[in-house]
Amino acid sequence: MIQRAFGALYLLASACGAPGGPLGHPEGGVEQAKDSSRTAVTDADWPCWRGPDLDGKSRSPTAPTRWSRTENIVWKANIAGRGHSSPIVCGDRVFLTTADEQTQKQILLAIDRKTGAELWSKVLYDGGFMEKNDKNSHASATPACDGKLVYSVFLNHGALQVSAIDFQGKILWQSALDNFGSEHGYASSPLLYKSFVIVLGDNTKQSFVAALNVDNGKVVWRTDRKTTGRHGSYTSPVVATVAGKPQLLVLGMASTSSYDPATGKLIWTCTGPAEVTACTPAFSEQLVFSSGGYPEKELLAIRADGSGDVTQSHVVWRTGKGVTYVPSPVLHSGSLYVVTDDGIATCFDAAKGTQTWQGRLEGNFSGSPVLVGDLIYATNEAGKTFVFKAGPKLEIVARNELGEGSFATPVICGGQLFLRTERSLYCIGKS
Repeated sequence: MIQRAFGALYLLASACGAPGGPLGHPEGGVEQAKDSSRTAVTDADWPCWRGPDLDGKSRSPTAPTRWSRTENIVWKANIAGRGHSSPIVCGDRVFLTTADEQTQKQILLAIDRKTGAELWSKVLYDGGFMEKNDKNSHASATPACDGKLVYSVFLNHGALQVSAIDFQGKILWQSALDNFGSEHGYASSPLLYKSFVIVLGDNTKQSFVAALNVDNGKVVWRTDRKTTGRHGSYTSPVVATVAGKPQLLVLGMASTSSYDPATGKLIWTCTGPAEVTACTPAFSEQLVFSSGGYPEKELLAIRADGSGDVTQSHVVWRTGKGVTYVPSPVLHSGSLYVVTDDGIATCFDAAKGTQTWQGRLEGNFSGSPVLVGDLIYATNEAGKTFVFKAGPKLEIVARNELGEGSFATPVICGGQLFLRTERSLYCIGKS
């Protein structure tokens, strides 16, 4: 039970904010960056975990719905080492982290977006691997790109290690946030907000959330979080414009919390959903949807206009059914779509919490669903990707297999799908 409960927490429970994201997204928005030198990310890119708007939605209107090892494969790149992070796509490059567990090297790769050729491979950290769950990897955090630099987070030598690398593979700076206690490894992806790289450090020794300056890696603010000493947590933070203002939303350590992303000051907190969480919250203009995990198991909708402890005043609805631990939910047209770790897909009325439909997909899931138009893409651990409609009933459009397992989330941009498997990275599109 514990093995399964923590088994997938390594993954992309992450979110990272791409500067230049729109403020006026109809279901919540991403705060726009002030630094005009870091706005080279376009609609054809996928610069971070959960995409350019941090909500698991592609800006591409369409994507391939059918593929196989011989159909609609633009290119396939062999990836050495092991990792559960997703790729990111910026301009003409795809960036991906991996780890060589034999030599204890943590690596950032740059791959040509058009051809799949490796442009460079940079060892960022050598040695010092820490304890992790067997299903986790030493490269589980998805990097983030602002169009100028790539930011990565790894765990080693008792510290959370943050790096900034340029497009030629040169390390600009590296910072270590130490005194990190690992129970099952690390999974949280970095988040970009204005001139900050925000990282989450929920762990067994001293939990925190911190903002580092993108230019030099120095800590601008650091806020302590609850530490139980029993478990860490594995979600990734997200900054969204909710209830009319930018809020840094963080799950885990038995609460859902909102911080001012400019200062790290706590705005509000709500008990739940669980001590250990591993998925990224979804959000609308007024609500935050929070799901987890272990040992508690609950899904909450929280009104985001409060202050202080809002547990008794701002929970709109909560349920113990259709709860996801690792795969992150996605919101679309007033409906919340959830794929659970054991493959149960559920559609909720986002305002009321009532269940519209529920059905079983096949297998176990660690990757998160991604929305393209009115279609949702979800890849299970065996590497089978289900494409189903976001609508009033469960309607599966396609099932696609590549013959390789996958723990990563599909990335969909520019009309193409980038999928990391156990050994490879695929670009799927019109070949």
